[in-house]
This record gives sequence, structure tokens and C-alpha cells, in this order.
Amino acid sequence: MITWLVIVFVLAYAAIALEHPLKVNKSASALVGAGLLWTIYAVSMGDPHAVSEQLGESLMGTAQIVFFLMGAMTIVEVVDAHNGFEVITSRIKTTKLSTLMWMVGFVTFFLSSILDNLTTTIVMVSLMKKLLNQRSDRLFFAGIIIIAANAGGAWSPIGDVTTTMLWIGGQITTMAIMKGVFLPSMVNLLVPLAVTAFLLRGREVEGVAGSASSKTQATDFEKNLMFFMGLGILVAVPAFKTVTHLPPFLGILFGLGLLWLVGDLVHKNKEDDAKEHFTLVHALTKIDMGSIVFFIGILLAVASLEHSHILTSVAKWLDQTVGRQDVIVTIIGMVSAIVDNVPLVAASMGMYSLTEFPADSFLWEYMAYCAGTGGSILIIGSAAGVAAMGLEKIDFIWYLKKISWLAALGYFAGAAVYVLEFQMSH
Repeated sequence: MITWLVIVFVLAYAAIALEHPLKVNKSASALVGAGLLWTIYAVSMGDPHAVSEQLGESLMGTAQIVFFLMGAMTIVEVVDAHNGFEVITSRIKTTKLSTLMWMVGFVTFFLSSILDNLTTTIVMVSLMKKLLNQRSDRLFFAGIIIIAANAGGAWSPIGDVTTTMLWIGGQITTMAIMKGVFLPSMVNLLVPLAVTAFLLRGREVEGVAGSASSKTQATDFEKNLMFFMGLGILVAVPAFKTVTHLPPFLGILFGLGLLWLVGDLVHKNKEDDAKEHFTLVHALTKIDMGSIVFFIGILLAVASLEHSHILTSVAKWLDQTVGRQDVIVTIIGMVSAIVDNVPLVAASMGMYSLTEFPADSFLWEYMAYCAGTGGSILIIGSAAGVAAMGLEKIDFIWYLKKISWLAALGYFAGAAVYVLEFQMSH
């Protein structure tokens, strides 16, 4: 059984990593892998009741993450439908290219910690198309946006899918992750940002003439209301979890309901055609359901390896072979540049127990940093990178030559800062 489970998982993992050359959506590979793994496990176990209980337990954990992501994605889509992000982006004005780079880097970093790295990347790369005429400049900015979005998502429990998984799983807590990983994440951004801004020094911004939004326009009141209410709900979810001790998905769904209620009241006097673009029903059709399905498939696939004790065996082998936790997690972060960080973190959560490694221990905080920022080293290593690749048609080799070394510099600088910071504080 163990051999077959490993073979199927490796093949599914390879299909996910090679999504683009194979032209097979990674969600399909994840679902097929999950189905085969649980089938093999159930047939080999010969105890349907025990397997059903284990599957139900895994499904409960998976559903919490999926409901949270669906709620957060929908809130972001509602804000975007009202052009709410213009509240921030309209204030980015400068004539110096290097100054613009610093501003974009910091806005992306902090916006990503509140929204998520994927949404922030889409918003900021789309903004660059309106601000910069030269494609070569936009590509450099897109590279920094990817690094900044991933760095910003790593220190916030709602900024990156992997950090959210660790937060919902109980491996990290809100204040501890923010205190522990903020400085390394900031260093991860500052190193490549400083180098790139230096390379662009003295150059003027070449703006785009006559760019206008094609979206249905919301009033200033509607734009501001939805922006601040949407961000307020997202920021309030960690506080909701701390005060009530209820799962985060309930907080995000509660907030989504409030946003839905307010939206309906604000647009109640409009014609159906005029308000359709702003409704929550429309926003639900815009969320990336392909990614949601991928998370379901990969989390259930990894759960089968956890219940069959394969991940525990892998953890013991790594401890015996490598020995050092910091080296193991650093390698995991670098591997996330090649393969998706979601299954890597899901596997790590199954490899190491909370009994041996309690919440907010070195392993989990450093995992949040490495898995969150390591994906920046290659453009295919994170959802932010893949989104920017599609929006600006960025070539893999161009990114490898121009941005990868900057991302690697930031990654190792931030890693060194975290390890040093942890040693000094403990």
C-alpha cells in the first residue's frame, strides 16, 4: 500500500508542477490524485468505518480553509467591482521612476498583508499598465510586485494561503506571526527593492496617455464605503477568532453577510441592470473556483498520506539525514519556487505534530516565512508570479535572468534575519 500511495502522489505532484507544458489544469491533477489515494488507502485498510471517520476529519479541516478563502475572495471581488482599490492607487503619483518603485513596493507589501498576495499582484500590475508606458519598466515593476506581495503575505495570517493554513490549523497565532516574521519579510522586500531602485535612479516616469477605466463606475461614496468596509472585515477576522475562539471561516462568512446586506441597501433604488455588476451574486461568479478546487484536491491528497503515517516517516528521515530544522525549512522554501507551496506546507503540517512542535515554535514561524517568500525565486513558484506572468506575458527566462537573483538575495537575507532574531529573543 505504502509504495502505491507514494507513486500516485509523486505522479500527481509532477502533473501539478508541469501544469503548463502538459496543458492539464492542476486542479484536475489534484482531484484525480486525491481520489486515487483515498481509494488505495480504503481498499488496503479493509475497515470502511475507520477510513470514513478519517476522511470526515480531514474534510472538516479542508472545508474550514476553503470556506475562509471563498469568503475572502468574494469580499475582494466586491471591493474591486466598486473600483475600491482606486482609494489607494489614485494616490500613487511621482515623476521619478526609482521613487515610484519604492512607493509601489511598500503599498504592495502592506496591501498584500490585508488582502492576499494574488489579488494584490493583480491590482498592482494592472495599475502599472495605467502608469507606465515602457514595457521594460513594467516588467521590472512586476518582478518587484511579485516579491513584495509574497513578502507581505508571509507575516499576516490572512495574507497568504499557506500562512492562513498554518493559522487555521493552530500552528501559528495572529500576534506571534506578525511580530516574528514582519522584520524578515520587510528585509526580504528591502534588499531587492534597494537594488532595483538604484538601477532605475535618475530616470523619469513615462506615463500612459488617456487611460480610463472601462468598468461600471460607482459613486465616490460607494467606492469608499465598500473599500473600507471590505478591508475592515478582513482585518477584523483575526480579532473575531481571538475574542470568540470560533474558527476564522465563521468570521469571514459573518463579515461577507454584512457586506452583502449593506451592498443591497446601498444599491436598492437602482435598476436591475445598473446594480447587477455590484452585487455579491456577480462577485461569486468572479472568484477563482479553479484554485478553490485545487486546494480541496491537494489537501485531501496530503491527508491520505498523513493517515497512512507516510509523512511522519518522511519527517523522521529528514531529521536523521539533515538534522537541522532551519536547513530543512530553508530547503522547503527553495523547493516551493519549483512546486506549489500549498502541498508543501500541507505535507509539513502532517509531518510534524503540534505535540512535538507547539504553536508559534521556530518550525512553524520559519515555515510561514520560507514557504511564503521562497516562491518568488521563480515566476512559477507562487500564485502571484503566475498571475503577473499572465497579465504582462512575462517570459520565464527573462524573470530567471533579471529577477530571480534579486528574489534569492531577499529570501536568504530575510531567512538570516529571522534565525538571528529568534536566537536573540530565545
